[in-house]
Order: sequence, then C-alpha cells, then structure tokens
Amino acid sequence: MTAAVSDAVAGLAVAPDPAGLSVPAPRIARVLVDSPLPQLDRLFDYRIPDNLRAGIVPGIRVRVPLRSAGRVADGYVIEIVDHGDYVGVLSDVEGIVSTVPVLSAEVAVLARRTADRAAGSAIDIVRVAVPGRQARVEKAWLVREAASPLPPVVAPSVAGYAEGAIEAVIRDRGRAAVDAVPLVTQLPSGVWVGEWAVAMSAAAAVSIAAGASAILALPDYRDQEQLEAALASVLPPERIVRLDARQSNPDRYRAFLRCIGDDALAIVGNRSVVYAPATTLGLIAVWDDGDPLHSEPLAPYVHTRDAALLRQEQQSCALLYFGHARSTEVERLVELGWLASVSPKPAVLPKVVPTAQQASNDRLAAQARIPSTAWRAAREALEFGPVLVQVARPGYAPRLACVDCGQSARCLRCEGPLAQKTARSVPACVWCGALAVDWHCDNCGGAKLRQVGSGATRTAEDLGRAFPGVRIIIADGDHPILGVGAEPALVIATRGAEPIAAGGYRAILLLDGERMVTRESLRVAEDCLRWWSNATALAARGATTYLVGVGGALASALTTWRQADFARAELADRRRLRFPPAVRVATVTGALEAVAKAVATVDVPADDILGPVDTGAGSVRTIIRFDYAAGTRVASSLRAEVIRAATGRRRAIAQRGARVPIAPNLRVRFDDVEPFLE
Repeated sequence: MTAAVSDAVAGLAVAPDPAGLSVPAPRIARVLVDSPLPQLDRLFDYRIPDNLRAGIVPGIRVRVPLRSAGRVADGYVIEIVDHGDYVGVLSDVEGIVSTVPVLSAEVAVLARRTADRAAGSAIDIVRVAVPGRQARVEKAWLVREAASPLPPVVAPSVAGYAEGAIEAVIRDRGRAAVDAVPLVTQLPSGVWVGEWAVAMSAAAAVSIAAGASAILALPDYRDQEQLEAALASVLPPERIVRLDARQSNPDRYRAFLRCIGDDALAIVGNRSVVYAPATTLGLIAVWDDGDPLHSEPLAPYVHTRDAALLRQEQQSCALLYFGHARSTEVERLVELGWLASVSPKPAVLPKVVPTAQQASNDRLAAQARIPSTAWRAAREALEFGPVLVQVARPGYAPRLACVDCGQSARCLRCEGPLAQKTARSVPACVWCGALAVDWHCDNCGGAKLRQVGSGATRTAEDLGRAFPGVRIIIADGDHPILGVGAEPALVIATRGAEPIAAGGYRAILLLDGERMVTRESLRVAEDCLRWWSNATALAARGATTYLVGVGGALASALTTWRQADFARAELADRRRLRFPPAVRVATVTGALEAVAKAVATVDVPADDILGPVDTGAGSVRTIIRFDYAAGTRVASSLRAEVIRAATGRRRAIAQRGARVPIAPNLRVRFDDVEPFLE
C-alpha cells in the first residue's frame, strides 16, 4: 500500500456524539459511474457502510447500485466527503472491486477537463487512461516486497542544439516546439536510430535526474522501438516503462501499476500514455504530433497534442513537441507565444533535389516511374549501400478501374474501392474484404478490370527488373521491417513504414508525389511535407534525396529544409478562409431535427454554420466554426443537447411497443478537419 493510500485511510474524520462517545462521522463517496449514457456523466453520492470504511479511498474501483438502470454498476471513487450534494437517503456502496487507487487525482481532473473541452464524457477518457483490471497481476503487485531505491541518473546534455537550450525549457517548466535534427546515429549498443530519439531520451533523462517523471508519446511502435533503444543508452532499465496498446492485457496492467507512486520514470507509449499516473511529472514530450495516429478514434476523440497541453497547464511540467515538420496546430501556438521555438545548431542540411516526372532513357526504369537522373543516382548509390524508394500505396495495384468506361471499380456489397495485392490475386474490397467475384461495372455493365497505379509490390517487381541482382525489400503494413543493414539493397516502403538503415540510406527516391498531393484533405500539403521530411531524415550524411513530380512551395520547403515557414504560410491561408486550426470546429451528426436543435443553441455567425449535409441512413452532418475563446460556451451548449437527445431516445425506447420512431443518437466531434474536404 502506497504512502498516499495509507494517509487517506488513516485520515478518517471522527466527530463526538451527544453522549460523549467518539464515533466516525458520516462518510460519503463521490463516484464516477462507468456508463456510456451521457446523462450519467457526473459524480453520484453514495454512503460508505461501516464495513467498507477502512478500504475505500479516492481512486479505487467500486461497485454501486444504479437505481435508474435497476442494476449494479462499476465506478471510480473520485473523492470522499462528509456532506454531499444529494438531499435524501443515500444508497450504500455495494462493494470494493479493487483496493488499488488506479485513478489518480491528477488523471481524474485531466479526464474531466479534456472531456468538457470536447463535449464528451469523463468516463470515456478514464477508459483510455486506466487499463482493464488483471486480478493476478494486481495481487502480485500488492504483496510485492519493498523495492530498493532506483539507480541514480546523471543528466546528459541534449546534443545538436545550442548549449543548454532544451535543458533550460525543462528546468523552467516551459513549453517549446523542437525542430528535430534530420540525421540517423548509432547508439553505443550498435543500434541505429534517428537523432530525434537521442534528443528525446536525453531530455527525459534530464527530467528524471531532477526527480520527476517524463511521459513520452509517440505515434506507433516503429518510433517507440527507436526511442526505447535510445533511452536504454542513458537510463537504467528500472527507470523505463513501456505502456501501450500492443502489450498483452497483463503486461500493460503490470506496466501501469509501476507508474503508480513517486518514482521518477520514463513512461513511453502511444497516444494513451499522456494519461499515465505520474504524480511527480517533469516533462511531456510528443514526437510528430501531425501523425494521424495521435488522434484518438474513440469518443470524445481527444488528440494527444491537446491532452498534453491541458496536462502541462494542470501539473506545471515542461512540454516539448519534437518533429521534422511542424503541424499547423503547433505553429499557431508558436505564433501566439505559447510555445518557444527551438532549432538545431547550424549543420549540414539534407540535400534534396526536385525532379520532374519525365521518361527515363531506360525502359525498365521508366516502367518503375523513375526519371533518368534519379535512376542513375540510385544505380551509383547501390554500389555503397541501401537505397530507399518511398511509394504512396501498399499492394500491387492501389486502384482498379473498368476497362470499358474507366470508372473506378467499387465493391458490389459496400461500395468500397477494389484493389489487388499481387498480380495473380483476386481483386478484393479495401473496406470489407469481399472478393470481387462476378464483378460488373454499375456504370456501363462491363466485366473487365484494369490496374491503375502501382503499389509497393508492383514497384518492387518493376525495380527488380530494372536492377537485376539487387536485393529487394518491401516494407509496409503487411511487411513490418524496423531496420536494414548497410549492404546494398532496394527498400520499397510506403509512407511512414520506412525502416532505419545502418549508416543511413545512400540515396532516397520519393515517388508518387503528384498522387499524394491530389488527395482530398485539408491537411494534404502538411501531411506530404511531413512524410517526405521523415523519409529524408533517414539519409546518410551527404546523400541525396530525389523528390519526383512535385514542385512549387512544397518542393521549396523540403529543398531548403524550412518546414516551419511552410507551416506559417499554410496557417495564414487557413486564417483567411476560417479553416482549422485558425478556428475550432465542431461536427454535429444525427437526425435532421436533432442536429437543427443542437446547432440553434450555439451562438455563432450564420456564415460559420456549414450544412446540413446528408450522410445516409437518415442522418445529416453540420459543421460549426467558432473562435477558441468561445470553446467552453460551444462545448457546454452542444453537450447539453447530446444529453437531451440521449434522454429523449431512452423514452422512445421505453415506448417501443407504441411504435414511436427512434432517431439516431446525436454525435458531436470537436476539431475534426477531414469533413471539410472529403
């Protein structure tokens, strides 16, 4: 039992009774009930029975009666008070699920704040923050022997930046956007990682040496592997905790329990790690916040970047956003002065050459979509080591079309796009996986398909013919590869799946650029710059990166390595159009009448209400734009409408026998930019 738990148990209030005897004062547990119903998103008061007084402390899991639902529900004790808000006879706490305080006070407050900002439920945040209980793991943790003090940590310097620049931000509990050094480096263990991982691990060690934990959030396991390797070179293993969704349930819960307490740890994980129970917190560092994997897919859809901002403000810790290319959201905070800007010391910048998409003199190279200049450079670089070729899509043919009319082939079951993994495989739907057997075009009735574009597999086949005898390596979602050696090889990788090469790639070819920039998305330009910058940072010192088929401001930003300037210009364009992140947005989806009522409660100019647009199945969508200062007011109004719609639906379900129509639930999502250009 931790010191915090012991203090809470020992601090039971005692009040004198009229007879002169000392009896425990009435104690009330305020409980956050684990329920998906938005109308239950508040604290409920329960009387603590005498037989449970010694065991109930804030943060533990309990079971409580829920009269409105006629059942017993799980919940978390948020606080213990002598007098509650409810006037009447209180129900008793049914029982204790676990005596471990898994929901710390800091995380409980953070869950409430993030949920309120996104018009959501605090319990939805808590489900992300607290892993499911594992009884055996918990029992072993409770009976563990007293641990010996953790090994001390010597604070290293963060190399690559002005002396003491990042250390000063951590010491002063400041906030900064840190431009990563675009190089790879070899650790003492022999593992090659990006320089950004070395800088983040050094920053974490600085915080831990000062006695405070560091939370390190990354998009996926590839980045996580690099950072853990870098952390192992500056921290003892006892100081490193991995906490992510890829772990088994027992391992994740075991790692979570390690974070409870006052030990200074480096807590590494994906987007949910920002809610780790670090009571003494000195640093939150986020890598590549523009990666869509930082966006939580579950309600209330809170982004890692936003949760980190709220927690930094709440616990007064340092906050660092690392990246090769800044997101417009981070650039906005820099322009407001909320984040400082930290750039590397002047050094040799990556060499990037924009190359026109022109036919190569070599027939096989032309078939592989490689211009003459890039093809010759790749052939020469292969004499010294590996060459990276980045492509837009995995598979063999990213898209299939009707031979007769050219219309994109769609699944006959769900209307999803059809694709082909290999030259001989049967086309299948990308969405539902159904095989395209007996397919016919719904436009002209044709039954024949043709391949449009080239995926990673087809590009590998073409390059295999163009470079006979060279080893071909495919790296994508189906072929996850974290690293390759220094031997000559052609590495064909989709964006974001590029492995680290020992010593760096001797040349990098960025193909399909013209296809990437035509994707219909508000973020397409900054996404492309981020993909290409991350790939370019994998080059060996002095190696050349060839950007094929892209010019203009994007190519200029990559060539000059001035991504912050591009983000600044992109943000200025968004301000003129009142597009996020210059403004905040809320997407309201549901039945037409429910959406109309919800939108009517929000006081914004008519020009900032976009829609409604029919989304199918009797549902519509409206987008509301509003300034950041109005965020609290808009979120509160929409949350009230979500609760009203939910209670109305509950009454309709109760009257189902009378055939009362049941409208779809009202759904609200804040800061979702994709509906602007779908």
